[in-house]
Amino acid sequence: MDYKQILNEIKPSKEESREILKTSDKLISYLNEVCKDEGITASASLVGSVAKKTYLSGKSDIDIFISFPLDVDVAQLKKIGLYLGYKCSDYFNGDASEHYASHPYVTSQINGFEVDFVPCYKIEDGSQLKSAVDRTILHTKYIKSHLEQDQNEEVLLLKRFMDMTGTYGSEFKVGGFAGYLCELLILKYGTFENTLKEASKWRYGHTVDLEGYGTAALFNDPLIVIDPTDMNRNVGAALRLDKMAEFIQSARNYLASNNKKEYFYPVANKFAKDEILEEFQKRGSDVIAVKFNIPDIPLDTLHPQLRKTTESLAEKLNDEDFPVYQSDYWSDEENTAVLLFEMTVSRLNNTKIHYGPKVFVKRGSQNFIDKHGIENCYILDDFVVSKISREFVTASDFINYVLSYENISLIKVGKNLLDNIITSYELLSLDDLDLSNESFVTFLDDFLNPNKYLFR
Repeated sequence: MDYKQILNEIKPSKEESREILKTSDKLISYLNEVCKDEGITASASLVGSVAKKTYLSGKSDIDIFISFPLDVDVAQLKKIGLYLGYKCSDYFNGDASEHYASHPYVTSQINGFEVDFVPCYKIEDGSQLKSAVDRTILHTKYIKSHLEQDQNEEVLLLKRFMDMTGTYGSEFKVGGFAGYLCELLILKYGTFENTLKEASKWRYGHTVDLEGYGTAALFNDPLIVIDPTDMNRNVGAALRLDKMAEFIQSARNYLASNNKKEYFYPVANKFAKDEILEEFQKRGSDVIAVKFNIPDIPLDTLHPQLRKTTESLAEKLNDEDFPVYQSDYWSDEENTAVLLFEMTVSRLNNTKIHYGPKVFVKRGSQNFIDKHGIENCYILDDFVVSKISREFVTASDFINYVLSYENISLIKVGKNLLDNIITSYELLSLDDLDLSNESFVTFLDDFLNPNKYLFR
């Protein structure tokens, strides 16, 4: 296939590239001047996809790392790193805010670009690592020195393909492929198409070891890609099994498709806003939504806790004989979260069978009969059982019971969500859902059509 037209759309223009490098150079020069003038032993440099020329048009975030010597105390590194980030942002009239990864860093909006100022240690190899971000400069150097001419275009095609099939991005919300992982795959397989051909044959535990370190046995992950700059790290560790599987199937579908161009463009929702509820009703499922206010915490903290809470509540509903057909969560990442449960059964009869011991256990059987009353007990297969009244007849009743300070320990709730979910939750039915938010409508469409990104 001729990718020229697609590359013209996804590759940064000369003007965009010139502007981002111009802005980056100004910021780095200023930071290094401040360090020199104030006697700070540190230096700023450009890292990430911009430095490697592997960024997609319109997604040109600037990553500036401020490197400190290894003997600098970590508290000083954090303090001075934040000071330099805020100082640079103020000088260029940016809008700065503080974030946290391995340690605090500053993000600022400057000249239309999102700029991260990240303090780190200056290391020569992975053995000197003091925090996870320290590797980034090594990653940038490795890719720049190994990626051949025009292979950056192959990386762009792979990133765009993954983005449009829902498998790009290593943040917890996505659980997909990191940019660095994409670059290493192109180094391994040479081209975008060859990467897809090889990926279509992957099995669980597939290994890529560019430097031949032989350390794959250290890991038990779906995809093992040994970091060329650190033999004890798997670059694919954050990749979820489902996202690896989706990429494999997307690759197979793409290679067999007669209309490959479609895989490089966004997928429209299958249902219009006013068709969403009708489609749920056609399925005949009862849908329960738990809506609540979210705390002000980093997104990489929020999303794991939302997923953990959703999965735990679904598991508990299943334990209580309310089978969940499927569940997921959505958040606007500012104010609200919604945990969505599509129930196979949401209302039960008033009584349930309570199992006792097997009839062959004489004393245990008699104790069970004495406890529950001879008139209520009988034999089912080889068990002594009794019929007892259910405590919860509806799934909603059970959820209301659990989401209280007295009973919340029955499920695993993200610690930052606990107070918010108990004090602000509402149980909503299908008819109560607010479909004015386009992001939420897309989430519901994805919920109804989980295969829409894979098959075009």
